[in-house]
Amino acid sequence: MSSSPMFQSLRHRNARLFFVGLLVSTVGTWVQMTAMALLVYELTGNATDVGVTMFCQFLPMLVLGVYAGVVADRRDKRRMALLTQTLQAVQALVLGALYFLDWINLPVLYSLSLVLGIVNAFDNPARRGFVTELVEPHEIPNAVSLNTAVMTGSRVIGPALAAALKGPLGAGWLFVINGLSFTAILWPLLAIDRSALFRAPHAKRGGTPVRDALRFVSRDRRLLVVFVTFTIVGTFAFNYNVSLLKIADVRYGSETLFGILLASTGLGSMVGSLLTAARRRVTTTWFFGNGLLLGVSGLCLAWAPTAWAAVLLGIPVGMGGAAFIAGQNAISQQESPPDMRGRILALGAVAFLGSTPIGAPITGWVADHVGAEWSLAYGGAVTLAAVSVGYSLRRRQQRDELAAAVQPTVEVAP
Repeated sequence: MSSSPMFQSLRHRNARLFFVGLLVSTVGTWVQMTAMALLVYELTGNATDVGVTMFCQFLPMLVLGVYAGVVADRRDKRRMALLTQTLQAVQALVLGALYFLDWINLPVLYSLSLVLGIVNAFDNPARRGFVTELVEPHEIPNAVSLNTAVMTGSRVIGPALAAALKGPLGAGWLFVINGLSFTAILWPLLAIDRSALFRAPHAKRGGTPVRDALRFVSRDRRLLVVFVTFTIVGTFAFNYNVSLLKIADVRYGSETLFGILLASTGLGSMVGSLLTAARRRVTTTWFFGNGLLLGVSGLCLAWAPTAWAAVLLGIPVGMGGAAFIAGQNAISQQESPPDMRGRILALGAVAFLGSTPIGAPITGWVADHVGAEWSLAYGGAVTLAAVSVGYSLRRRQQRDELAAAVQPTVEVAP
């Protein structure tokens, strides 16, 4: 479709169908996530409770994520994604129905967040693994980066819609809108030309699939540094639903600004993901460089002097964060064998989303007891420290590899 390296995956009809449907569906997902955060904050006024909601939603990823990757490697990923996307639609519609029946309270919201988290734990490796089957093997880094662009770029629209519509419509209708938006992704999954897929071989049953994936990452020095850095940053630097909500309310006196701040980070995310997609090969320098951008801009956003300055600073925060995520995804897919991609993707999801049950409640506590600004700033500081150490370790590895490559062969005289 396009000669641009940034959009090379879109020359495949299947990829075009899937990404358009995913964009619409993910906008609905962000509408619900924003409405959920606003609703919990409205009920209690505590950022810690918003963090607990995220704990419930992402705990299953921590517990089940790698096992779900094993299941995805052994199953038809398209069929698995059909099931998980349908269950997510049902969860959203049930949430909307309970709201209209006036049965909404914190235990209900926590329980339904936990249900959504269980479904998401299996959806993540299946859906993202299916993305790699839409394109030829050499196009996988581009497809993975475009997938990140769609997932993060939807934040440009979803949170802004939620902020604008929650007042006139109420949270219930926003949950229903999300439920209906899943038809946009279910239809392409049904309509895709299965004969044009580039299917990865299914992993064999038996053996030690989880330990195999962990051993693969631990033995690849480059991947190990990337994964450890990614896990630390993912735990503390991406809890925007908690920190930005508290900053919008306490620092600028406007909960509505929360949706606008999420939208500005979404705009940056789309740019960062597309810039990563344009690269024919993603390097660790790109990965660490964007981690640096994320950390510095996060510190600046925490103490932005005005609301408009905060909105503008959200763009580099989103750009650095999305390129950092897309970089990790692309590097891991470049390095992993085809029958292990689901497990490696699942490990990445556990490192990023699965760490949220740890980071989100901590961020909420910091926001309520230390300061709204520090709930974002401490993540930026942790990011800078992790990226600095990771980059130093990677540079040392590269020097060792270069020394080994040029080491002269000593000939023994006869």
